[in-house]
Amino acid sequence: MANEPKTLQEAIVYFADPDNCLNYLVERRWPDGVVKCPTCGSANVAFVPSRRLWQCKTRHDRCQFSVKVGTIFEDSPLSLSKWLAAMWMITNCKNGISSWEIHRAIKVTQKTAWFMLHRIRLAMHPTGNVKLSGEVEVDESLIGGLSRFMHKEKRARVIKGTGGKDKTAVMGMVERGGRVRAFVVDKRTKKELQDKIREHVKAGAAIFTDEFLSYDGLDIDYRHAVINHAVEYVNGNVHTNTIENFWSLLKRGLKGTYVSVEPFHLFRYIDEQAFRYNTRKVSGGDSERCSEVASHILGKRLTYAELTGKVGETSNN
Repeated sequence: MANEPKTLQEAIVYFADPDNCLNYLVERRWPDGVVKCPTCGSANVAFVPSRRLWQCKTRHDRCQFSVKVGTIFEDSPLSLSKWLAAMWMITNCKNGISSWEIHRAIKVTQKTAWFMLHRIRLAMHPTGNVKLSGEVEVDESLIGGLSRFMHKEKRARVIKGTGGKDKTAVMGMVERGGRVRAFVVDKRTKKELQDKIREHVKAGAAIFTDEFLSYDGLDIDYRHAVINHAVEYVNGNVHTNTIENFWSLLKRGLKGTYVSVEPFHLFRYIDEQAFRYNTRKVSGGDSERCSEVASHILGKRLTYAELTGKVGETSNN
């Protein structure tokens, strides 16, 4: 929209107005302009300006609702000005932004900022199931602490083996000039990796991988070319440099910005980096990236218990 912010400075000023925040989200939650009750789906609702919420004229429980209901913001006491400022920053900081930075920038506790960022990452989770096509690079990597950066006592306690032991396996595939898909995998076995490829890449596409044995047999469904990294990194158009560049961006953020990431949450940080990669060429820049996330907040509820893995636990007190 014409008067919406284009830079961080403009965003801070724009989102300081509660009416601007409300209108910004309404336009993305109900793009057809028809506000509907999230409980019954009725469009017979009336806006209550003094409270910035709607009243459904059909009689039922929870007949009053705000723009937050049914979104990543639900049940949050924080103002939309804080939420949208945080959303702008995480979507547009190339290497991510830590909860400590958000804590200082918008004056919330670090714990609250951490919870906010994970809820925003949920809205960054890729939607749609259009398969990659054309020329696709595929690679896997290992995410985990580097022993050379650890104190010798911690290294002796944590490092129990060599190579990939105690690290998390991740897999990625990128369509050259287009989108990336990346996710955590349980194992780097032939079945698991090739099942993922067939799920996300259209049959007949050209696939480029390294010499890892789990990729053997892909030439049944794809035009498969292999680059032997023991000999060379590029042979004509056969290389995996694009997906390796994505891993570099991801690891730079994990190591430099977030410092310590639990394997339990790693997929959320991968979604964040993949979102920024996939929107790197949008014509609207920072404004369009933030708008894209705001358009996918609906139906993505994340509670603190779910985030911390404590769903279903009972208190002993």
